[in-house]
Amino acid sequence: MRTHILHHRLKLVLLAFFASFYITSFAAASTVKGIVKDAVTKQPLQSVSVYLKGGKGVITNADGTFALTGIVAEKAVMEVSYVGYKTATLTVTPSKEQVVEIELSVSETNNTVVVKSKRGKYSNKNNPAVELIKKVIENKPKNRVSNYDYVEYEQYEKKALSLTKTPEKLANSKLMKNYNFILENTDTTKLEGKSLIPVYLEEHYSQKYYRKNPEKTKTYILGDKKVDFDNLIDVNGISSYLDRLYEDVDIYQNNVSILTNEFLSPIADMAPTFYRFYITDTVEKDGIQLIRLQFSPKNPADRLFKGTMFVTLDGNYSVQKINLGISKHANVNWARELKIKQDFEKGPDGRYHVIMTNTIAEFAITKGADGGIMGERTVSLKNFQINKPQPEDIYKGESVVALPTGTNATDTFWTAHRFPQLSSSEAKVYSNVDSLVKTSSFKKTMDLVTLLFAGYKGAGPFEVGPISTFYSFSPVEGFRLRLGGRTTPKFNKSIYFENYLAYGFKDEKLKYYLSGTYSFNHTSIYAYPLNYFRVSYQYDTKMPGQELQFVQEEDNIFLAFKRGKNDKWLYNNTFNAEYVRELPKNFSVAFGFKNRKETPAGAISYAYSKELGNSDQTVASVTSSELSAEVRWAPHEQFYQSKKRRIPIVNKYPTFKLRYVAGIKGLANGEYNYHSFTSSVSKRTYLSQLGYTDVMLEGGYTIGKVPFPILTTHRTNPTYALYLKSYNLMNVMEFVSDHYAAADVSHYFNGFLFNKVPLLKKLTLREVVTAKVLYGGVRDENNPEKNTSTFAFPQDKTTGQPTTYALNQKPYAEIGFGIANIFKVVRVDYIKRLTYLNNPDVAKWGVRARVKFDF
Repeated sequence: MRTHILHHRLKLVLLAFFASFYITSFAAASTVKGIVKDAVTKQPLQSVSVYLKGGKGVITNADGTFALTGIVAEKAVMEVSYVGYKTATLTVTPSKEQVVEIELSVSETNNTVVVKSKRGKYSNKNNPAVELIKKVIENKPKNRVSNYDYVEYEQYEKKALSLTKTPEKLANSKLMKNYNFILENTDTTKLEGKSLIPVYLEEHYSQKYYRKNPEKTKTYILGDKKVDFDNLIDVNGISSYLDRLYEDVDIYQNNVSILTNEFLSPIADMAPTFYRFYITDTVEKDGIQLIRLQFSPKNPADRLFKGTMFVTLDGNYSVQKINLGISKHANVNWARELKIKQDFEKGPDGRYHVIMTNTIAEFAITKGADGGIMGERTVSLKNFQINKPQPEDIYKGESVVALPTGTNATDTFWTAHRFPQLSSSEAKVYSNVDSLVKTSSFKKTMDLVTLLFAGYKGAGPFEVGPISTFYSFSPVEGFRLRLGGRTTPKFNKSIYFENYLAYGFKDEKLKYYLSGTYSFNHTSIYAYPLNYFRVSYQYDTKMPGQELQFVQEEDNIFLAFKRGKNDKWLYNNTFNAEYVRELPKNFSVAFGFKNRKETPAGAISYAYSKELGNSDQTVASVTSSELSAEVRWAPHEQFYQSKKRRIPIVNKYPTFKLRYVAGIKGLANGEYNYHSFTSSVSKRTYLSQLGYTDVMLEGGYTIGKVPFPILTTHRTNPTYALYLKSYNLMNVMEFVSDHYAAADVSHYFNGFLFNKVPLLKKLTLREVVTAKVLYGGVRDENNPEKNTSTFAFPQDKTTGQPTTYALNQKPYAEIGFGIANIFKVVRVDYIKRLTYLNNPDVAKWGVRARVKFDF
């Protein structure tokens, strides 16, 4: 930087020398070139206003230089002004090129101090830009919409997805040769050098109301329109995912949630700690003076914005306009570009409210990839009215009400209510998608995608799969083959069947499953809102306590590689009947009946203690009959619906679950009476720049005298993969309880620490710390050490040592430290077990890994 400044100074001296001897009588206009500096620090000042008094002007570049040309007045006065500094004046000599070096002195007012440029040493102290931001922060409460007693406005929202690629490569792509009609509908205006092909579009038009006391937000959806992929793609799932990626932007909140992450707002309470601020210009609009502020992260790797904003100097210190982006070094995956633009409008009370938010993000596998996907969300407001109360009926009922006529809105309706109107390429999306879904090549492509990602291959009204379960291996069954599938809505929109057959070549037993489901919604039984009744029967193997999230079949090929001894298995004959119903406000209920006959296999046996003196110590099986009821509440739940399960899109809202099970002796050969209660709550808490914390609390209690097969077998993970909701170092069926309480805490720093280390921050790694604690126990009546009339806990058949235990006075605990975002998808955790280290065959520590695509 010093070399650059010296070179520039030498250039100015030479120019000044020659200019002093050069006079041309042919020049009709004057030019003034030069550099503007701070009088004390001698540092160049960026974005200083240099203008002719009463005429045109320019602003200085990043190195403080400027060139003001075309001066034709005989005697012109040039002014140089910068907020926080005294204005300098200079007389321009006619018909002459002048080279000047201008030094600005600090204004003598108490609130202004030296402003140093980006190339100089930055300080919050005595910085007028920071003082201005503090004024904006101080006035945030009165500039929020929630400050009004009543607010109402019309809102138009548009969400779109487009494929991106450089135009010439897109035209020559073999993939697109069958879709020329789509290639003809491209947009080259939104991303420089890129051709966009719109492939998805949805629109919403609504009337919104806000009441402060009692607080209520009410939305009436008057128009709703989406492209239709004819069930080849789940458009509702896409819509939910876009809602999570492109949430409402409110810069007056401390954090802005975007791309499933939280970014610190540039006007957050702690913004001066993490951002650099520069005053770059002053302008006037509608008679109000505006200050143009530039901001950028102090650490480019942090999840912060860069951009500009305009702040009013009318006493309200409102934001009048803001443009947000992210640094190319920000620890965010897949997002090659992110732009957020917000425009504000002056209301009747003089304060400003947002009238338009446009968010654009382009995603690609790598920064240099030729193509990617661009997502865009535009939210426009009009007819904004304040403090106009409406009748009480307007605010009553659900927060969001979709009027029946909304989905049937005509083209005339949309033409009248879109603001702004669709572009020419966007307007063709609906018809293009209609044509696309009718092409055989597209149907074949989506069929392949469904096979690869969902695991099912369509065959008319039947789907074969999932392919991940075709082959597996276990110590009990040996090599296992399985084949199955299910019907689709093409078979019947209300009745669904699912089945499979499996065979183990070691135990030489045939396993099977058959279920029939009736959908009261007369649509897919996997689509929201669930409302179905299902009856099923299954004969198959099961490993106790292996409950891995998103893995519904234990014969999944990816679970064939296990650690430790995997010799505890059960053969289950299970009849199950259940009714599931999802209600408004994200409540759901489930009622069921289950009859299960468990036959031990491998190292498990149902045997009484030898002290009883029975000649036959072993029981062949245990049968239980249960009635169950479950209530679940997940406010503002978001998820992506796949072929057979929902993939949750985690947000800041909690999820509550309460379940009751009653075991009934004598019902369908049930052998025991008992009552079981379980409850859980999980929540993610965002901590701005410190990342976020996931917490899950769980507890359960079983009333009744029952053997260990009826007790709670705690979740274990017998694989080398990392499973978040399991105890990763606990052995299979190592602990059982009839009462327990558990806490699972994980904190994700999102690179907050690694970003401070020069060598590490380039790798965009992220830190995770975890802790799992389980308290529990078995009452004397169910503990074989205290009551010999119940089954003894399983033992190692070779050593005779117990392999299943009851938790005593101390908890089971394990902690971990993980490095995530390795190659953007891999997380590796080092896990240490803290208690019960003397139990046989336990691992005191271990390394586990998982693969997950995340932003």
